[in-house]
Amino acid sequence: MSEKKKIYKPKPISGYPEWLPEVRRVEQQWLDHIRAVFESYGFCNIETPAVEELDVISAKGEDVDKEIYVLERLQADMFNEKKEARLALHFDQTVPLARYVGQHFNDLVFPFKRYQTQKVWRGERPQAGRFREFYQCDIDVINVDHLPLSFDAEMPAIIHEVLSGLDIPAFEIRISNRKILIGVLKALEVENVEEVTRIIDKLGKLGKQQTAELLHEHGMDRFFIEELFTVLEANNLDAFMNKYELNDSMAQEGIEELSFVMDQLSHLPNVVADLSIVRGLDYYTGTVYETVFVDDPDYGSICSGGRYDDLASSYINKKL
Repeated sequence: MSEKKKIYKPKPISGYPEWLPEVRRVEQQWLDHIRAVFESYGFCNIETPAVEELDVISAKGEDVDKEIYVLERLQADMFNEKKEARLALHFDQTVPLARYVGQHFNDLVFPFKRYQTQKVWRGERPQAGRFREFYQCDIDVINVDHLPLSFDAEMPAIIHEVLSGLDIPAFEIRISNRKILIGVLKALEVENVEEVTRIIDKLGKLGKQQTAELLHEHGMDRFFIEELFTVLEANNLDAFMNKYELNDSMAQEGIEELSFVMDQLSHLPNVVADLSIVRGLDYYTGTVYETVFVDDPDYGSICSGGRYDDLASSYINKKL
């Protein structure tokens, strides 16, 4: 009597897409287009390992523990080493780039313009526009001591050219400068600035009322919350500057930088200033971007980033 063969019936793993050939072909065409645009602006390609040391990922002190997948062997090491996670899958490509530049500093030519198209892994709830494993097409410019503000304007121009060449719905590139919001919060004498900026970053998802309640729970007076929302809704820079005379030097610097970037991009119709854009990660220090679908803003950001001065100082004693 023959034994019945056991068959394991595989099932999809939530958040880890696996395309059929016709969809993969479209994906490859998109990646080819994106790469061509990046290279036309003088960006060179690099690739870093899928894993980084945990110490590298956490060197900036970000609250990313909930995002990180760690790697460890299923069985104890043959050399009786401690079974302790030392490596992790990278959750973005910015931190690996900062480590890469610090490690290879003497062999690179600056300003260093690079692009990477690699998969990243994030431990978050899968939903529309959010996967746990996905390709990130990343560009960055790094320079020693000072990076001209013109690059802050070049980035949205590249985003616009990339997305305009893809078969996607109408999009809008929203730009702000974190210095403005942080300066306003300091002027309002807010103590826990980092936590408040993380809450404001969720304004588009949570809505005004829920965001206001969270801010109040974190110690902000309701009058100041209303003042803050008035600032965030003043997306016309000229009107904003006429209405608010901010004495904070950081906020004033942010306004000047954002005005410069917007002037450089005035020829592009779907680029707007949006002071509510802050980006969740605290390593951003100035200009920040988010790109959304005009008719489906709840889908989330399809292209985002910003300036992050001196992130690489965690890995090298240089100002980059």
